[in-house]
Amino acid sequence: MFSIPDELKKLPSKPGVYLMKDESNHVIYVGKAINLRNRVRSYFRSSTAASDPKVRSMVTHITHFEYIVTDNEVEAIILECNLIKQHTPKYNIRLKDNKAYPYIKVTEERLPRIVYAHQRDQKRGKTGKFFGPYPSGDRIREILNLIHDIWPLRRCHRRFPRDYDKGRPCLQYHIGHCKAPCHRYIAEEEYQQMINEAISLIQGKIAPVVEKLSQKMEAHSEALEFEKAAELRDLLQALKMLTEKQKAENTSGDDRDVIALARKDDESLVQVFFVRNGKMIGREHFMMQNTPQNFPNEDILEAFIKQFYGEAAFIPKELVIVQAPSDRENISNWLTQLKGQRVHITVPQKGEKHQLLQLAVRNADLTMEQFGMHIKREATRNQSAISELAEALQLSEPPARIEAYDISNIQGFESVGSMVVFEDGKSKNSDYRKFKIKGVHGPNDYASMEEIITRRFKRYLNEQKEKEEGKFSKLPDLLMIDGGKGQVHAAEEVLIQMGISIPVCGMVKDDRHRTRGLIYQDVEISMPRNSEGFRLITRIQDEVHRFALEYHRKLRADSQVRSVLDDITGIGPTRRKALMRHFKGIDPIRRASIEELALVDTMNQKSAEAVYNFFRSP
Repeated sequence: MFSIPDELKKLPSKPGVYLMKDESNHVIYVGKAINLRNRVRSYFRSSTAASDPKVRSMVTHITHFEYIVTDNEVEAIILECNLIKQHTPKYNIRLKDNKAYPYIKVTEERLPRIVYAHQRDQKRGKTGKFFGPYPSGDRIREILNLIHDIWPLRRCHRRFPRDYDKGRPCLQYHIGHCKAPCHRYIAEEEYQQMINEAISLIQGKIAPVVEKLSQKMEAHSEALEFEKAAELRDLLQALKMLTEKQKAENTSGDDRDVIALARKDDESLVQVFFVRNGKMIGREHFMMQNTPQNFPNEDILEAFIKQFYGEAAFIPKELVIVQAPSDRENISNWLTQLKGQRVHITVPQKGEKHQLLQLAVRNADLTMEQFGMHIKREATRNQSAISELAEALQLSEPPARIEAYDISNIQGFESVGSMVVFEDGKSKNSDYRKFKIKGVHGPNDYASMEEIITRRFKRYLNEQKEKEEGKFSKLPDLLMIDGGKGQVHAAEEVLIQMGISIPVCGMVKDDRHRTRGLIYQDVEISMPRNSEGFRLITRIQDEVHRFALEYHRKLRADSQVRSVLDDITGIGPTRRKALMRHFKGIDPIRRASIEELALVDTMNQKSAEAVYNFFRSP
């Protein structure tokens, strides 16, 4: 039996990381300490808990804790960051939506490409040079479009030197958007020079690009090539528009991020100005979770720095910040390790840096004012919705986590199940799951529902047995089934057999296939159509149905592809998948030329001709 007072006496006076856990063995808080003994013991002192409502609330849920000793404070920071990402504890400050921000990636190939990357992932062979993260894909597309307008870089997926001189140059070459390095129409050294120039633009080094384009424009004008000169003039204007957002300059020309904080009630917003080569190339804001009013500013900023820069592809030489984190020296050392050269954290009191910081502070306040009311309204609406739902079902507490399930098939063909998750009234896409029905043949929704509920909660029990945090380790407060009494009873029976107590209700629709109400304990429950609770049920039912239908359509399409493409000599599973990834459907494959087919990864001239001839044979 774990005794907290006894375990507190055993704590070492060494640096490390501690994990607070609840009765379900879930990690609810991860922290670091210079002295584990002093830090962990402080949580259980009445004076500490009384002064901080967040600590008071957390301590009531702690049933046991673990700790990991490290050699120094920097190691503790690294370990703390990794454990927070792994466990997403309830009481840690976190970036609001925990989404993966996109990057620009320069591929590591013989002839590199510059592409949009949804996330930085070096673990599965996806190597390359990353720039970012960028807060939105629109910003990346804007930059990539400009790059491809200025430099005729390749966009195809050919592999070199394997694919040199195969087929004909693609359409991009013929319309002047590529120099066809695949046919050696441009030297590799010249192509690499274009890549280097494009990277300079991404890094904010605009002046050399402007000078080069201006010289070309003047040369075309003098040669009376006015159309070409006009094209370059338009590119320069586009470049100017891109850099209009980058007016803030300083004389040092260094790389730095300027970080400000705005707060309103229990919401916190971090505003970052990205300065590269002395020029501000962009700004973005980030909402933070779990920041009650009495929580120190420096702790919020520390949490942001560790989570954001722990994932960033680029770390600047300096962070100019409105208030220094309490552990500034160790965080600076950690950032230095990540970057490979010294990173400074400064709080300027005067001069250009101070002026830029004040600009960031004003922008943070304005952004919080702009988004704060929206955030507040959304939170109030969601809380009202789950409270109304709890009242309608007579639950003891509003369901913080709701899991909804649906089955999709056509006459039993390719039956699939879907699971969507709503936390605090908002969809949590990262926890969505898909199930391909394995043990049911034919259109049997009841048995299919029984199968996916069984598989889901078996995974939960296995993860509890192994004491690991996995994809199914969280228990919902409420199960919602898209269906009537039969599907609900199937789910309830599974939970009873497994010894798991969770309320289960069905979401029923009217004759026009619109949400009508709920089935709970064999009774249909109606809610006012204009209530927040009814709107939440509708959102959940529409979302789980959409997710199931989307997966079912994909499997049907894959099945149709197999029945058509597998009849073509020389087209196996690898080439079939490559063709579908490239063309997104059978009709585009049917219309494609031999040259276009040959450009697809894994395809060659012979296999391209086989596909082309197959669709044109009588």
